[in-house]
Parts: sequence; C-alpha cells; structure tokens
Amino acid sequence: MHTLTEHARCLYGDEYRPVPECEEEHDEHYFIEELTFADADEVLGMLRELCPYLNDGCLPVRVRNLAYRLVLLQRPDEPALMREAAHSLYLHGPTWDGIAADLRKRADALEPNQLTH
Repeated sequence: MHTLTEHARCLYGDEYRPVPECEEEHDEHYFIEELTFADADEVLGMLRELCPYLNDGCLPVRVRNLAYRLVLLQRPDEPALMREAAHSLYLHGPTWDGIAADLRKRADALEPNQLTH
C-alpha cells in the first residue's frame, strides 16, 4: 500500500526523482479520496516532497489547490500556511488571485506584526 506521497508520485510523476516501478493499480479517483481524508501532516509532506519550491513539481494545479484547501480546513489559524497557500495560488493563475488576497488578509489579521511580501 502506498503512502499519499508515493501514490501521487506514481500517478503524476516526480520532477526530482524517478518514479518507482510499481505493480499497484493507480486511480486518480481513489487518490483524491485518499487526499480528502489524509491528515494535514501527510498532505503537507506530499506537497513539500513533490513541490519543494511551490512553482515546480508535477502535481496538477487542481491537486495542489485541493491539498492546500484541505490543510487550511484542518489548520485554520496558521498564518504561515495561509501565506504559503496564497503564494501557490498566485503562481498558478489569476483565477484565484482574489482568494489568495483574502488568505493573506486573514494571515495578516492573525499575525499583524508579520512582514508580508
């Protein structure tokens, strides 16, 4: 059985490592279910390993967006995560710029003395 990160790597590839040979069946629908019910640490581990610089990696944007959304639902009061999610949204198209701006505002409200960029 795969971890969430291994499942993602088999489905989408990995910019930094070869995809291991694997005999398990991979199904995006199952992966999305697995992602939906994963804990925040597991989801963040996947994001950090497969997209260590935010603007890289092979994860589809829809998977990144869902992953950050799920993490923020589990950790709603973590300004650093809000800013990271906002940065990811800004990098992947203007469609989500309003949501990214709202996340930054929420982060600033929680941590008003933090310098933002």
